[in-house]
Amino acid sequence: MRDAFPAEGTALQRYAARFGAVEINSSFHRPHRRATYERWAASVPPGFRFAAKLPKTITHGARLIDCDALLVKFADEVGGLGDRLGPILVQLPPSLALDAEVAASFFDRLAAVLPAAHACEPRHASWFTAEADALLAGHRVARVAADPARVPEAALPGGWRGLTYARWHGSPAMYRSSYDDAALAGHAGVARAEGESWTFYDNTTLGAATPNALALVDLLAP
Repeated sequence: MRDAFPAEGTALQRYAARFGAVEINSSFHRPHRRATYERWAASVPPGFRFAAKLPKTITHGARLIDCDALLVKFADEVGGLGDRLGPILVQLPPSLALDAEVAASFFDRLAAVLPAAHACEPRHASWFTAEADALLAGHRVARVAADPARVPEAALPGGWRGLTYARWHGSPAMYRSSYDDAALAGHAGVARAEGESWTFYDNTTLGAATPNALALVDLLAP
């Protein structure tokens, strides 16, 4: 799941006893001190990892342009996770169309400042083309598989296939609906892709994320 709980103390420890990773969504909305990330990293067992969402000041405010100082600041903060840091999630606003020159420059700089795995969740139709897929793959950026999908291609992973990153938001009611057995079987199929695979449930409003995530864990068990 993403961080639907207060990522502190016993709450995070209880979560980490059942799952191997969490997506830090709160970093999208507000900065956290480096010491906070250090505390989170120290409170989970070996092997547990955190994905972290890039701040909206970069994706929605600056819209990927002239954001070097913001990237450096975030890299310093999230660096507090140390070797517990997993992929960096770049969620783009629905209004942000693909500008190949802007995107290439941004992902080059992101790789230089934050040398982690990178996943991008675009939400404008222009990002779901062969040109966009090649650009992402060339910069070793995975395109997120998401539901509800704004275009059919958005339901499937794309870009760099060394990383699979899925975000299931709930359907038909976004953030609210639970997934049935057939949908969960499909999610398991996506998660079994070659390379590193991360799956998060964002349908937290009515508490569906936890049982859906536990069901997926069972489906993926050897």
